[in-house]
Amino acid sequence: MSLRTRFALAFALVSVVVAGLVGVLSYHAAAERITQATDTTLAAATTAVADGQTGVLAPIAPPVPDDGPRPRPPRGDDHGRLQELVGRRIAADGTVTFLGGRDVALPVTGGARALAATSVAGVTNTVETTVGEDTYRVLTTSEGGGQGAWQVAMDVDLSHRVLRGMANEIALVSLGVLVVAAGAGWLVARRITRRLERLTGLAEQVTARGGTSADLPVDGRDEVGRLSASFTTMVGRLAASREAQDRLVQDAAHELRTPLTSLRTNTSVLRRFAELSPEARERLLADVQGETRELSHLVDELVALALSGGDTEDPEETVDLDALVRRAAARVDRRTGREVTVTSDGSVVRGFPAALERAVGNLLENAAKFDASSRPLELRVRAGGVTVRDHGPGIDVGDVERVFDRFYRAPAARGLPGSGLGLAIVRDVAERHGGEAFVTAPAGGGAQVGFTVAAERLLPDSEAGHVDASPQDTTVGGT
Repeated sequence: MSLRTRFALAFALVSVVVAGLVGVLSYHAAAERITQATDTTLAAATTAVADGQTGVLAPIAPPVPDDGPRPRPPRGDDHGRLQELVGRRIAADGTVTFLGGRDVALPVTGGARALAATSVAGVTNTVETTVGEDTYRVLTTSEGGGQGAWQVAMDVDLSHRVLRGMANEIALVSLGVLVVAAGAGWLVARRITRRLERLTGLAEQVTARGGTSADLPVDGRDEVGRLSASFTTMVGRLAASREAQDRLVQDAAHELRTPLTSLRTNTSVLRRFAELSPEARERLLADVQGETRELSHLVDELVALALSGGDTEDPEETVDLDALVRRAAARVDRRTGREVTVTSDGSVVRGFPAALERAVGNLLENAAKFDASSRPLELRVRAGGVTVRDHGPGIDVGDVERVFDRFYRAPAARGLPGSGLGLAIVRDVAERHGGEAFVTAPAGGGAQVGFTVAAERLLPDSEAGHVDASPQDTTVGGT
């Protein structure tokens, strides 16, 4: 069963239940009112008959219109009169005396005999009985002292017909409400589910062909509209992620082709290893080791880049940037032997420690690769941002916009080892923390490369006015 059909049935069910309840309550209220009015009339007639006013039992002539056909007399009325009341007196022995009204042989029940024989006056009993085709409501009232009882009856066929007609009308109205509510529910459900059907179709389309380029128009501000907007955003992000993955695979394949080709060539040369001179053997082994090292480094950076921004990394936590940058500086010192001067304001941020440490290490290794001088690398931490300065040749203006692109290597860097992914990882880590990566050209030459984090990630104890008061300058390495 479709969602639209369920909506329509739900609308119809609720509407018919409400209409049915209203109808039943209305019916019972009308029946109670009619019964009360009938009992009031019987009580008043009984009082009048007991006082000798039997004229209240006289038949009532129906109204005669000025023109048109005369009304049809009720059943059993030979005189064309509405003889509604019947008055009788029942003796203690059950003998009946007719007092007036319609002459109907009403049965004398055991309850009526008991009231006629009772010594208590004013005791009443009300019953309904059927005589022939007519139904009467009978009120019996004791005289007291065992002297008998007064009995007044009223023909209630008309009231019953009115109530039956009302019940039929309620049933017809409920049926009409059911049909109208089902139709209205269908139309409303169609309007509600139309956007859901488009979402379902888009999801099935994406599932069937694996594409993520389909677009869905977003309309409305309700839950379905919000779902449409979220779904459209999700599809867009999937498309962007798919494009990024395709681009990464293509770039990785291109970058891996060179070291693999070199290794393949060196492998073929190794078959003639015994024929090579000692110097050629050393160069060949050094070349193989270098290509293997570059290939391992490239694979490590590809894995790091693929995992950046994913859920497989370390959880978010409080990070002491001062301790983090010193660990990264010590590791670079062990690898390259370069001194690193650390200036830190003690910033503490909320972030991903492994990703931040990888970004800082990439900045330092990139600076060490391009700075051939003997001067220490300068690493500064301020207000949650990290900056590394080197004293190398700097970065050309034309390369500034592309240094953070994946696999991009400036002409001056193509002769140096590296994959072109280090700074791309720095940018991804910065964006993951709500900041950005930057490059500036400081006075005196060299380059300053770094990244920032979002201001809201900087913890209160690390606000600029607090942490700048006593920066710490130390030098790591140089042993």
